[in-house]
Amino acid sequence: MNSIYFLAAFWFSAAVISTVLANRLKISMALMEIIIGAIIGFIALKLTYTDKLSLNADWLKFLSGMGAILLTFLSGAELNPDMMKSKIKEVSVIGLVGFFAPFLGSFLIAYYVIGWEVKASLLCGIALSTTSMAVVYAVMLEYGFNKTEYGKGILGSCFVNDLGTVIGLGLIFAPFTYRTLIFLAVTVAIIFFVPKITDFLIKQFAYKTAAIRAKWIIFILLSMGFLAVWSGSEPVLPAYIIGMVLARTMEKDGHFIRRFRTLTIGFLTPLYFLRAGALMTLPALIAAPLFFLLLFSTKMITKIFGLYPVIRIFRHHKNEKWNLNFKKFTRERWYYTLMMSTGLTFGTISALFGLSNNIISQEQYSYIVGVVIASAVIPTLIANKFFLPKHLLEIPVLDDQVPSADDTEK
Repeated sequence: MNSIYFLAAFWFSAAVISTVLANRLKISMALMEIIIGAIIGFIALKLTYTDKLSLNADWLKFLSGMGAILLTFLSGAELNPDMMKSKIKEVSVIGLVGFFAPFLGSFLIAYYVIGWEVKASLLCGIALSTTSMAVVYAVMLEYGFNKTEYGKGILGSCFVNDLGTVIGLGLIFAPFTYRTLIFLAVTVAIIFFVPKITDFLIKQFAYKTAAIRAKWIIFILLSMGFLAVWSGSEPVLPAYIIGMVLARTMEKDGHFIRRFRTLTIGFLTPLYFLRAGALMTLPALIAAPLFFLLLFSTKMITKIFGLYPVIRIFRHHKNEKWNLNFKKFTRERWYYTLMMSTGLTFGTISALFGLSNNIISQEQYSYIVGVVIASAVIPTLIANKFFLPKHLLEIPVLDDQVPSADDTEK
């Protein structure tokens, strides 16, 4: 037990250092946590201390996984169904293009150029087709885009993109059994009944008992997470759906949302991002950098050339060439494109699925995860440094949206 407390203290010391550096360097906190995690993993490997980091310990895997689930839930809760309906064409088209372009490109490169087997190449295409909902939402939250129409559009497109990844992984590799039907049936039931039960609990017990809303939501997320894993799916998918279903309920109490974010971003997601960085095996990438660079370039090129023209259609401004705000409009489109080009959660999940089921080797896993993590770091860094559309944040903040002292520092 002493070792668990020591390791937990070590990881949170790394989280504190990441936050300070992120603030000083003016980059995303989630991004810095990934970088610090990768540095820790590399140093531990050189000193043969990797086992002492307990990266595969049950407690760390659970807490980091819970961080991904809660962060995905919160990102879903930002997507009001009315907003999604108004932007359904945008998020559907951009999300589907964001999935198919890198999936096809990465599969073809892995199979015909690198020479991987068909199943390994398909798995590579699936893993590199993703966006990173965890990173994107963390960035949206840090800068305040989650409250804007623009940010909600990005989050909606990310959802459709990652939904395509989950469906693709299931159709190609996961068996469709009676468990899948049970999972789908319960998910449909959740959509209809959870909002009513949640509203009843809030009306009867909220403000009278200790944090019943948080307990109820965590119970639902864990239950659906278990059912998703049992059926061969992933626990973050129902978390996103539950967040969207409860969006109207959650937006009624800004203080509760902020407290829930504090729990998630202050305690759980640092472990998720640090662990994701530490799992990256840099020596394998250094030994054969051309494969890594080829796969990374393929994902970035297919994402950018697939997404930017489509995003330009939906983020087009009338007479923009003669408008003094032309540069602002260009930043909007590039920022949107680069955020959609990230990858982390579903990419690492897909790669781990392939490794666990002997679809890919440990070496192939290292290449894929390396590219996934690099795609979480590099596009985010470029987007926030050079294309941040600050003009979209120049809107008065409502009183109930003013961050509390507990909130994530920007």
